[in-house]
Amino acid sequence: MAVPFRRTSKTKKRMRRTHLKKEVGALTTCPKCGATLRPHRACTKCGYYKGEEVIKVENSDAE
Repeated sequence: MAVPFRRTSKTKKRMRRTHLKKEVGALTTCPKCGATLRPHRACTKCGYYKGEEVIKVENSDAE
């Protein structure tokens, strides 16, 4: 089995791992009610997607 000749330095190790960090997911606002939601999903507050009501919401505060 191969054994490394020299120890990997902290800088070299951290440079290799820079792409492993977590990223914040994209968020958009609902044009109807202004709620924050993920893109390409129906709004859970008002039930609208692309100007059409696709989900029936009991307590609609948007209107």
